[in-house]
Amino acid sequence: MLLPEAPPPGEDVCGRCAAAGPTCCTLSPGQEELCFPVSEMERTRIVEQVGLTLGAFVPEGNSGAFVANLVRLFPSDRDRLIRLFPETGQHLRLAVDGSGNCVFLRAGGCSLPRPVRPYYCRLFPFWLTGKALSAFAAPGCLVHRQGRTVVRMLALLGCTEADVRDLHGRLRLAWGLPPKEGMPFVTPSPARFRP
Repeated sequence: MLLPEAPPPGEDVCGRCAAAGPTCCTLSPGQEELCFPVSEMERTRIVEQVGLTLGAFVPEGNSGAFVANLVRLFPSDRDRLIRLFPETGQHLRLAVDGSGNCVFLRAGGCSLPRPVRPYYCRLFPFWLTGKALSAFAAPGCLVHRQGRTVVRMLALLGCTEADVRDLHGRLRLAWGLPPKEGMPFVTPSPARFRP
């Protein structure tokens, strides 16, 4: 089961966070290379649903810092990540404006319907390391500030641990990794940008 549709605007914690700003949808200038990749499957889903193509996605080089960031997220998949994202290659990421805001960020939150958003966006602030569910330390995140614990943050977002585990597996597949850590090789995903 995927995370539910966003609640009505008055109850949407991410919308309230966006109104207060800055949010997880804002990159610090110069940090664009560390932005998560958008797989071809995710890009296609956004384009088909919203119809946006120009300016929504940016090819980004697979820098050493980018690959190191992925390895930090997936420490057991280091060798696979190095093969999937070679330093001579590129990947797509979401575009940002001059202030570092995602092009889909509006005053009321993300303009993309929840089921269309990239998996990483739908997972945040949660992450899986091995079998352990945790949350990123994100002091600017209203869910993090109000929830304080993983259980309460899940409740604020109206999702369950099973939802997060499912999304994490889908993200892994979209990026070319097996759906669960330690599984055998899978066919690489076109998460890498090929000009």
